[in-house]
Amino acid sequence: SQSEQQILSSKLECVQSVKAGVLAEAKCTESNVVTVFSQKGSGAKTQTQCLLKLLQVETETLYKKVDSEDLYVTSMLYEREETEREVTGGELTELVWKLCLAHSVSFETADLFMTLVFELRRLSLEALKALWQRSSFKCRDNWQPLIEALPSCATEACVVLMKEIIASGEVEEDKVEYFFWSFSFIPKPTSGMIESLAPLLKSPGASQSCFLGVTALLHRFCSAYSSCDGVPAVQSVMRTLGKFLGGNCTVQNSEQLIEMQLVLKAIGNAGLAAASLAPVLSLCASLKSNPIEIRLAAIQAFRRIPCSVRVSDLLPADD
Repeated sequence: SQSEQQILSSKLECVQSVKAGVLAEAKCTESNVVTVFSQKGSGAKTQTQCLLKLLQVETETLYKKVDSEDLYVTSMLYEREETEREVTGGELTELVWKLCLAHSVSFETADLFMTLVFELRRLSLEALKALWQRSSFKCRDNWQPLIEALPSCATEACVVLMKEIIASGEVEEDKVEYFFWSFSFIPKPTSGMIESLAPLLKSPGASQSCFLGVTALLHRFCSAYSSCDGVPAVQSVMRTLGKFLGGNCTVQNSEQLIEMQLVLKAIGNAGLAAASLAPVLSLCASLKSNPIEIRLAAIQAFRRIPCSVRVSDLLPADD
């Protein structure tokens, strides 16, 4: 049938010449025939010829010798060259203004933003607060460069400033959620960060992101410090979470049920630091008058608690 006929007929022939193990010449001829509407194999035809010849062989490759002392092993993380000159608060304010005026998807914007992040990491808390007072303005499309840059800063001073911004209610709820979300990714948390954030757990109407963000930060801190349960800031957070449990996780209504599930999830998030609450979690799980959702959440809260805490001994065998 007509549909089975070949539409394009192609042919490629190459002849190579090799001398002393080196390709000296390569000659290729390619032909293509379009056979649609043709008769007896004729049709539109193209032919391409290509000839490559070896002109010369270098006897040696020239390269610049590098002193081994200049070489070092590093990770693939982005590094930025440190400048000796201190950047003034006025210059940083001007940098934020440039970000406002730059096109949102340009290379210039990306470079300006990275510069802002790296300069924020060098500032003290006092300098950061002063910068916030000068540069908390909004750009077009309701964008605030400083708000976007603070979570990437990841220093103790930046975390303290974020906490104060959250507590003051100066920014929209979605930005507050962004702050809490970023706490989970701080590579090297400090006890000062935890101490600063701990009071937020006691604030009325603390959000789910608040509980989970702070306890995720706590888990990362304790993963780096084996004796974290002796740190006052850690103890403060765990006391706050322990008070929510009320001794056995008893709830009276659906609203308290949802809150208790959140607290138990946060305790599970805290991991190593939550070992001190293991006896209470056991009571929460074993109390048959508790809703099944609470009992299961209490068991799941053990997920990061060290195996050295005898979970099997804490839970009754008949459950």
